[in-house]
Amino acid sequence: MKPEHLPLLNSVSVPAVHPDGTRAVVSVVRPDFDADSYVGQLWSVPRDPEKLPRRVTRGFRDTAPAFSPDGRVLAFLRAAPGGKPQLHVVESAGGEPQALTDSKMGVSSFAWSPDSTRLVFGSREPEEGRYGSLDGVASGAEDARLITDYKYRMNGVGYTRDKPLQLFLLDVPELGGEPWVKPVGRAAKRSDSGTGKSGSESESSAESGEESGEDSGGFPEARRLTTSATDHTGATFSSDGSAIYFVASLHEDADQDLVSGIYRVAADGGTPALVPVPNLGAQTVSDVRESADGRWLFFTAQDLGSTGQDFVAKNTVLHAMPTAGGDATALSDAENMDVAAPGATIGLRGKDSALVLNNAQGTVELLEFSATGDHSLLVHGDRVVAGAGDAAGTVFLSYSDAATAGDVGVLEDGQLRLLSDFSAALRTEAGIIEPQELTFPAPDGYPVHGWLVLPPGKGPHPVLLNIHGGPFAQYTTAFFDEAQVYAAAGYAVLMCNPRGSAGYGQAHGRSIKERMGTVDMQDVLAFLDGSLEKFDSLDAGALGIMGGSYGGYLTAWTISQDHRFQAAIVERGFLDPVSFTGSSDIGWFFGGEYVGSAAGQVAAQSPMATVAAVRTPTLVIHSEDDLRCPVEQGQRYFTALKQQGVDSAFLVFPGEDHELSRSGTPHHRRQRFEQILAWWAKYLPTDNNRLGNA
Repeated sequence: MKPEHLPLLNSVSVPAVHPDGTRAVVSVVRPDFDADSYVGQLWSVPRDPEKLPRRVTRGFRDTAPAFSPDGRVLAFLRAAPGGKPQLHVVESAGGEPQALTDSKMGVSSFAWSPDSTRLVFGSREPEEGRYGSLDGVASGAEDARLITDYKYRMNGVGYTRDKPLQLFLLDVPELGGEPWVKPVGRAAKRSDSGTGKSGSESESSAESGEESGEDSGGFPEARRLTTSATDHTGATFSSDGSAIYFVASLHEDADQDLVSGIYRVAADGGTPALVPVPNLGAQTVSDVRESADGRWLFFTAQDLGSTGQDFVAKNTVLHAMPTAGGDATALSDAENMDVAAPGATIGLRGKDSALVLNNAQGTVELLEFSATGDHSLLVHGDRVVAGAGDAAGTVFLSYSDAATAGDVGVLEDGQLRLLSDFSAALRTEAGIIEPQELTFPAPDGYPVHGWLVLPPGKGPHPVLLNIHGGPFAQYTTAFFDEAQVYAAAGYAVLMCNPRGSAGYGQAHGRSIKERMGTVDMQDVLAFLDGSLEKFDSLDAGALGIMGGSYGGYLTAWTISQDHRFQAAIVERGFLDPVSFTGSSDIGWFFGGEYVGSAAGQVAAQSPMATVAAVRTPTLVIHSEDDLRCPVEQGQRYFTALKQQGVDSAFLVFPGEDHELSRSGTPHHRRQRFEQILAWWAKYLPTDNNRLGNA
């Protein structure tokens, strides 16, 4: 794979399964260089093997499909070029989609009511006068912000207190009828007279969100359900449709901890009420769903300890509690299961069961839990399940593995049958090299699990030691564009999950708490040494090391301790715990939990404190809008390297945040790859990657 092959990477969403179980709809989205954006549409994937998947929408970017419970309507999010996602509906048999929202900052998520007549959705609501909500007031002319809380910014979002994520309810209009036409001219004047509003009053009410049928621009009126200046996420209906559950931090002193809870608000409106969980302490809840029979409330949460901040390597646990109230029961094993796969939510199956995804030793499994505690492993093996849905006893799922960036399958008699091939062009045009799974012992005997992506030819191949972010994350068996690009350029790519990673139990993940740069560095170097000893095709004299976020941290730390590498790349790194505390969106708690708070203890784990020992030529990569590991981390580290004469460079991307390598603009993602290959060509040239040919 080469950088120009990025548009071949099709990302496949969680399947929306039709209630009759005969088909699922997914969004298939890819980077597009011409639009310098992500484009894609919805595809219908039939269960019948005689029928092929087909594209069913033609929008610029259509995502997040969901069938109404009666199967008659398909709802989804559509974004126009340069626009925000808006809620749309279309008859499930086909037709022209109808827009339901025109939210200034877009719709982030939605859910159907059980009777298929209403939708609850989340949308960020800006304060009046901010974010273009008042004509003539640009961002630089807005009022000053008076900040009194720790939680006021978020990577990828920016300021949050002045545009909290709120919940709204709307009635789904009849489809197939004649569309409403906005009055103009004389009719508009008569309409204003009929409401008793002047033109200026109508404009004022629209700005304040007091929508009416006369001046809503053709969109159905949405009723606001929440008002608190904090995010309200994960909204779903109760099984009888009378209430809506969501997750928020509405407790007193919520700014002092990471605790979030389950709340319930009547679908007709009212004051949200906390759903108490008497037998659990401080938790951060990530998702909540009521069982189909209405008897149980499933939710996922992490235990935060007595401080409400002890998040380090805490596995996410699935719980069930009676909807009538009472204690919760942990359904998944808190020590050895982590039902927190990225982007995953709880799915329902049958009357009282839940579907969840589990991070497991470089894979992501699909599990089913009953409210009474029984569970079964539905899908496992060398793949990463991205999401699943059930209807009429049929489970559809989307997943990736070594041969696909995203596809759809169905479970039949306990076996997975492939229904799509969205990565066919990727395999034929770009080529995919299958990783080799390896395990090597650390100096203390601890097994270090990972993979080698070996380029064609007998070598010797220069070696790139890649380190993942997190640190409570994992490399997996799934297709990974970075490893494929580097291998195609002639590099042997090593990736492992050292202690501190997710997927191997809490003890594995928490072993680096207040000990960063100790056993984790030992593990990645042991994996490197084991690979060099096992494979004669690897060149021990041509080594590079690279990583992003926590991987940037461990790269910077390692090159201050070990000088065997010919070059390094430190990307969006956690490089100075001291300045991180005041500049990162998570700085007020992250560093203290991972590296401690005593000055000497922090310095003993800080790459900035040991930067004087670095001799390795280093490329520092950062994004200007990164709020997770702010750009000052990279700027200060690069400056320190330059001041001591280390050959170094600073590559900084405007308009990008911490997610550049995963969801940055296609142009910047390609440019990033090209610059990385140019850096390696300078210090680790290969036949496929030399300066001028990168």
